[in-house]
Amino acid sequence: MRIAYLTGEYPRATDTFIQREVFTFRKQGVDVETFSIRRTGDEHIVGVEQAAERDRTFYILPVRPIALLIAHFNLLTASPARYLNAIKLAWSTRQVGLKGTFYQAFYFLEAGILAHQIRQKQIQHLHNHFADSSCTVAMLAAELGGFTFSFTMHGPSIFFEPHRWQIGEKIKRALFVSCISHFCRSQGMIFAPADRWNRMHIIHCGVEPSLFKQVEHQGVGKNLLYVGRLAVVKGLPILLESLVTLKRSHPDITLTVVGDGPDRSQLEQQTTQMGLATNVRFVGYQSQAEVREYMQQTDIFVMSSFAEGVPVVLMEAMAAGVPVVATQIAGVSELVEDGISGFLVPPGDPIVLGDRIEKLLPSAEFRNRLGMAGRAKVTRDFNIDSEVARLYRVMTMALEGKIESTRPGFVEEEVNHFASSEIGVEKIGVEKIGVEKIVEHSPSA
Repeated sequence: MRIAYLTGEYPRATDTFIQREVFTFRKQGVDVETFSIRRTGDEHIVGVEQAAERDRTFYILPVRPIALLIAHFNLLTASPARYLNAIKLAWSTRQVGLKGTFYQAFYFLEAGILAHQIRQKQIQHLHNHFADSSCTVAMLAAELGGFTFSFTMHGPSIFFEPHRWQIGEKIKRALFVSCISHFCRSQGMIFAPADRWNRMHIIHCGVEPSLFKQVEHQGVGKNLLYVGRLAVVKGLPILLESLVTLKRSHPDITLTVVGDGPDRSQLEQQTTQMGLATNVRFVGYQSQAEVREYMQQTDIFVMSSFAEGVPVVLMEAMAAGVPVVATQIAGVSELVEDGISGFLVPPGDPIVLGDRIEKLLPSAEFRNRLGMAGRAKVTRDFNIDSEVARLYRVMTMALEGKIESTRPGFVEEEVNHFASSEIGVEKIGVEKIGVEKIVEHSPSA
């Protein structure tokens, strides 16, 4: 199989899960060519992995006028009808207003460069991560080039403006959609035609658990860790507020903040104003290997975010055997089991956040128990090898004109039978072959 991967900016320090997915595909023998709309800035090249990927990625911007003309001329002469249909699609899916039309024209031009490259490289299929502007380029490129495309839908930001980004139309036209969680899939289903729901598959982002040495917790905990972008949406002021209270009973408590972003200077200033300068350390972006080292030195991983999909960094912490305290938003509860592998807290509540951290600090035995449960959960349900294997299976079957069931072990003929009738499905157990039985019953039963 020869496929293309597209994102708006690749590789970024904050999107290591995409890099892992690409690496795992290649490890399994798939030829993956990476494309990106924009070239990644040096601040994101924090390890050899990012440097190598940037060197082998094709960047659409900045546009070279001659290459742009050649690409669109070749696409037009190859199939005038297809080119005209792509123009109609670009017009019908543009954002409202003059600015939206202007941006859509640029997306169309970018899509021509991408489509030309994919056709030249004889690539079978295009897969895109994120459902906003880069997915618009992917959709238009597929129409221009006459090949198929699919995308991974993350959320939650895409669900804030679903009509602007034409989520329903993208799902309708995609060969399939990879959804990172049940929550994500359900939000997409709101805008997708019902006959496309069986093309929307839950395929998690994942980690490689074997890369993480399990932490052996000892004594009273004092080291907290946050890894992520430094932006208001991540809720770090709430974590700092909870830290002020925790410091009263744990004066030596520390928080290491890994990451960077637009609000870093403001957060550093706020830390000083709150009397936490000696307790909080900002270390900026770090490589994947360095993040794993920080995991080894922490007692509790904390995520106070207001908007997430299913954070990969939570998977990493759990894979390292570190108990987590995270906000109960979007698909987080599909990863973190409250009281089993960590704690879930309401977003925006520093009191509950501090209370849950407090519960984990005294007992190393408790932290070890939750850490082991978290590692087991990630190994079972969020392992990059098994998730990419599922994505490969979904992609292969879709390219063959078949539909992989959205429920593993569920026979597709039975799904089709259920979809075409007015019966219900009751899960009454799994037989040895792994197929759930269908039980017919009346709506009043």
